[in-house]
Amino acid sequence: MRRTLIRSATVISMDDAIGDLGTGDVLVEGSRIVDVRPSIDVAADTEIVDGRGRIVIPGLINAHMHTWQTGLRGFAANWTLLEYFRRMHAGLATVFRPDDIHIATLVGALNQINHGVTTLVDWCHNNPTPDHTDAAVRGLIESGIRAAFFHGSPKPEPKPGEPHFSEVPHPRREVERLLAGPLADRDGLVTLGLAILGPHYSTLDVAMHDFRLARELNLIASMHQGGGPAKTPDGWEKLIEAGLVGPGINIVHGNDLPDTLLDRMIDLGVSFSVTPENEMIQGHGFPITGRLLKRGVRPTIGIDLESVLAGDLFSAARVALSMQRALDNAQSRKASGTIPASTTIPVREALRWITTEGARMLGREHRIGSLTPGKLADLVIINASDLNLVPMHDPVATVVMQTSLANIESVMIGGAWKKRNGRLLVEGLETKKELLAQSGRRLVQDIERQGRAA
Repeated sequence: MRRTLIRSATVISMDDAIGDLGTGDVLVEGSRIVDVRPSIDVAADTEIVDGRGRIVIPGLINAHMHTWQTGLRGFAANWTLLEYFRRMHAGLATVFRPDDIHIATLVGALNQINHGVTTLVDWCHNNPTPDHTDAAVRGLIESGIRAAFFHGSPKPEPKPGEPHFSEVPHPRREVERLLAGPLADRDGLVTLGLAILGPHYSTLDVAMHDFRLARELNLIASMHQGGGPAKTPDGWEKLIEAGLVGPGINIVHGNDLPDTLLDRMIDLGVSFSVTPENEMIQGHGFPITGRLLKRGVRPTIGIDLESVLAGDLFSAARVALSMQRALDNAQSRKASGTIPASTTIPVREALRWITTEGARMLGREHRIGSLTPGKLADLVIINASDLNLVPMHDPVATVVMQTSLANIESVMIGGAWKKRNGRLLVEGLETKKELLAQSGRRLVQDIERQGRAA
């Protein structure tokens, strides 16, 4: 069995029993971590990785991203949420071919690995045909990333005689096809979840159907919450009364949830995914990070849209942390005339949001999220000797507040190196980039052509 020892590194395990090691070793055998200690003796045939001047952390978990939009990077940077609905879902999304979905998902996932993300929640809601869906799944598998493929549904404007998307139940047949085919292994590298409409974007009948489908098939049901008036204003109350809200339900955004409903959701075990940078850019409202923390619940963090912003999860965590500290400081000034005597949120909290909490949201805290013996060997090596990270006084602060793409030296997923010494281990990367560029250009040209024809 293949063995790798990372020796003499600074280890941030995110396991409370192990803690942080100023100098420590991490031993990997096959796909799993088998030991994390200050010093480990190994057999002669073990690969030794010199960890001096390096920080080892668990692989990051990006809790929410629409990876199918990678070919449109930056195109929506100046859109509000209302413009996004109109110009993306009712516009650009309608001209995607399966090949566009494939290359966007593949390159988007590779970019996540490059940034230190080992698990990606790919919230794919532009799959009008099984071919589109299969293209997305194939892209994830080819990338080598660990992923939860959250199967969604497109949201175009209906043609005459067609129902509005809010009236269309999630397609059971397609979900069952995926579970019987490419995503049959529930412990595989790529697994299935549901990206449903939820009561904010669907009729009550559709919401009931979709929640029951997720429960019957034992799949996570994730949904956007917010962004204008709810389609079913009393939907959550009805779903709660029906006993359909509990663990396995994931709320994305949730900016306008009233306190009473938020309290009930938390009591029922609902998880929350915040996409702080995009929420503030597009007009969702202030992220609910602080409202959750006040109630003893931690958020997970996602990128959301590379069509708007960068796919850097460290930056997203920093935005969430900085925004909430700013709100807390402002509240303290208002209440007492001065800022708090100490910070309201330590940096370690932000690292939890993009590691252990992401694992918990996916129900995989026993498999990923920390450097714990027995868990899958998903880890990141950061070069702490780089110019922007020297000197390192507090390793967690260095990771959360100062690390960037330039410092992500190596990435391992399930015991296999996906990035080494600053280079992605993928063949034909330049060709993939060119295919992505061609796809992006064609999408924009096609939608512009449609506009002129109209």
